[in-house]
Amino acid sequence: MSFQAYLDTIEKTTNLTPRQFVELAHERGFDKPGVKAGEILAWLKDDYDLGRGHGMALVHVIQKGPAISTKHVGTDGTHRDDSETLWLDGIATNPAR
Repeated sequence: MSFQAYLDTIEKTTNLTPRQFVELAHERGFDKPGVKAGEILAWLKDDYDLGRGHGMALVHVIQKGPAISTKHVGTDGTHRDDSETLWLDGIATNPAR
């Protein structure tokens, strides 16, 4: 599953865009330096019933923003992404879809 597909699935499951999760995390201080992934994962599990894989996709965008490694961009593997920049504003507004 691509990084973007993880984020799209989270939106379908929770009805919240990745950008909304980033904003909620900011309100809770989860985007501050030193916050451990486990703290964010616990919040996502407790409040949204998200598992580790989906949670880690959100941890990435909360802590590092929408840029991802180019490792899988443009490949034909199962983890391929079309761009090194993730779309955080919702499936319906993604120009690549």
